[in-house]
Amino acid sequence: MIPRDATLRVVRPTDNLSQITEMYSKALGFEMLKQFQDQDGFDGVVLGHSRHAYHLEFVHQQGVTVGHAPTQDNLLVFYLDCSQVWERACRGMIDAGFTVVESNNPYWERVGKTFEDVDGYRVVLQNRDWER
Repeated sequence: MIPRDATLRVVRPTDNLSQITEMYSKALGFEMLKQFQDQDGFDGVVLGHSRHAYHLEFVHQQGVTVGHAPTQDNLLVFYLDCSQVWERACRGMIDAGFTVVESNNPYWERVGKTFEDVDGYRVVLQNRDWER
């Protein structure tokens, strides 16, 4: 069993490192926790909150083009149960440059909104508490 105090880091490649960094920082209020250049041919950033146990890491391998997201179901999902917080978060996504898109899975449309970044990866903001 993975300990409860373990940190989860989701890592994904991008061809648009600076733009992605700005979008996710602005939209989700993430801080830059770490930045690196030419670490074995990779540049990257780690975004998150210093007291939260999850991070997003975006990397670009020098000389490699990764292109668009492989499917429409590559999702990060955040559950926001307060409707006012959810509405502000949705506005923040648009202000940061995300595009509102229809989700491939209708479940996410019932009480949420789906946003797509410049790489075609998607973030869903659900207006509900996470149901176990």
